[in-house]
Amino acid sequence: MSIRFWRYFLLIISVLCVGEQAVAQAPAPTRRDSVRTQALSTDTRQLRQLDSLRRQNTDRLAQLQQELLSLKGQGQDRTRERELVQELRTMQWADSLRHLRARQHIDSLKRHARGYPVVPHDDTLFYVYTKLGPFSPQERANLIAEKVQRLESDVFFRPDSLRLYPSEQTIDLMYGALVIQSISDNDALWLDTSRDSLAVRYRARIVEVVAAYKQEHSLYNILKEIGLALLVLVVFYFTIRFVNQFFRWVQRKLIDHETTWFGGIKLGTYELFTPRRELDAALLLVNVLRWVVIFLVIYLVLPVLFSIFPGTQDVADTLLGYVITPLRKMLLALWNYLPNLITIVVVVTVFRYILKGVYFLKEEIRQGHLTIQGFYPDWANPTYQIVRVLIFAFLLVVIFPYLPGSDSPIFKGVSVFLGFLFTFGSAGSLSNIVAGLVLTYMRAYKLGDRVKIGDVTGDIIEKNLLVTRIRTIKNEEITIPNSSIMSSYTTNYTSAAPTLGLVLHTTVTIGYDVPWQQVHQLLITAALQAEGVLPEPKPFVLQTSLDDYYVSYQLNAYTREASKQAVLYSRIHQNIQDQFNAAGVEIMSPHYRAVRDGHQTTIPTDYLPKDYEAPKFRVEGMGEKG
Repeated sequence: MSIRFWRYFLLIISVLCVGEQAVAQAPAPTRRDSVRTQALSTDTRQLRQLDSLRRQNTDRLAQLQQELLSLKGQGQDRTRERELVQELRTMQWADSLRHLRARQHIDSLKRHARGYPVVPHDDTLFYVYTKLGPFSPQERANLIAEKVQRLESDVFFRPDSLRLYPSEQTIDLMYGALVIQSISDNDALWLDTSRDSLAVRYRARIVEVVAAYKQEHSLYNILKEIGLALLVLVVFYFTIRFVNQFFRWVQRKLIDHETTWFGGIKLGTYELFTPRRELDAALLLVNVLRWVVIFLVIYLVLPVLFSIFPGTQDVADTLLGYVITPLRKMLLALWNYLPNLITIVVVVTVFRYILKGVYFLKEEIRQGHLTIQGFYPDWANPTYQIVRVLIFAFLLVVIFPYLPGSDSPIFKGVSVFLGFLFTFGSAGSLSNIVAGLVLTYMRAYKLGDRVKIGDVTGDIIEKNLLVTRIRTIKNEEITIPNSSIMSSYTTNYTSAAPTLGLVLHTTVTIGYDVPWQQVHQLLITAALQAEGVLPEPKPFVLQTSLDDYYVSYQLNAYTREASKQAVLYSRIHQNIQDQFNAAGVEIMSPHYRAVRDGHQTTIPTDYLPKDYEAPKFRVEGMGEKG
């Protein structure tokens, strides 16, 4: 009892400290095999035939020995004596040959047959491998176990009464008139020993088991088991008290040091955890850990408690198996997976340094330290991202066979299903990604450029593989999918402005009564007065059309400030009005109809002479015609 108790106790300690050792398992029954069954039956039948011949030879040997002794006593008939000696030697040689053949058949049986354990209670005494008379190995094992249990229930059992009785073919192990077991030559041959040695070994084993059973179920032992159980309960009680007091002490320490141990957790400017929330989370974690420890102690104490009493030792084995079996499987799985894990670590390390090398080249190109003809610095980042994705994809392909469960049909099915969802669920996104890559290498625009995409005009504030965001001059943020940009036109006002200059242009219409040289000069003067317009290249004017009522003059001026187009246009238009009004030239845009006789001019009053009077409305020649 105490040995079993301490065995459970030390096993639990070893699980907690160093892990669980491999547990030996009884040989599992093999599946049915008709070929092996037929071979086993044939070998067994031949073994019985050899045993029958051995018994016949044994009888004949006894007769020969008796006759030989009688002849030697008389001292006569030497010829007959020599014949008997020769026959005796021949039979002994034949008997040794049959013994060798029996050994060979036993060896062949070992390849097919399995032993049946003799288990009176929980522990296996030995295994039975051969038949005896009409009884199969399994029937023999069951009968021996039942008889051993009868010995255990015998109140007056005495080991001296368990004796061995040799017979012609077997050695019988008997207790009084009860035959516990018969040990044959085949049993001994199976275990590579003699019949006498095997019989002595089996008797010692049975005596040991019966004595141990008697000791476990004695009154003194029962009282000791009860006392040990009470001791375990007392230790368990104080352990639970110590665990509760320890965790309460930890909680008090956390509360007392709230201001010093907890400063909150911030993600950038966002405060994820305030000091109070952090303290509450820590207290909750400590409380959960306390209950986990309590349940663990309870679960480990129960097998120890049940292992004290022989009747509940099976429950102890079951409870302990619930913990040991998963731990053993996990440890064995981890040990078996260790070579693959080392391979994955090596492969990931190699690819990590490859990625670092690609990143170094990217930075050198982006900063202009490394120049590759036809490869622009602004291509460095997107190209690096593409190469990075390809490297990670190749890394996944390399390490995929080494992942746990990669050869599982479920794992493969889930992978195919996820690939199916990704392919059909992201068709639109993939088109945007492809368009984003094309736009990147087209260099149609970059961050900060003033562009016009379709009907939207503004500055590029973000571009990625999916969309491009534009902020208009009214501070409106417009998101445009990259696939839509690829299907429309894009006007970039900024790309050439720093070098060639952006040409601002506007059109005014002036009547035919004003000389075009004067109009050109006024327009150029108005453009040069606008802040932000370049004096060189010099502004110029184009006469774009000669219409019915006016001439169209287009003013063109250069600027490097593409993002200030609206302000520059406004300033140019203001200056045009001022210049033309000061020169007394009317702007006939887009159409302007006026009856000059009797109507005020369109020029503002501030620009007219002080003695200016509106012409009177006159109708000449009316009287003469009348």
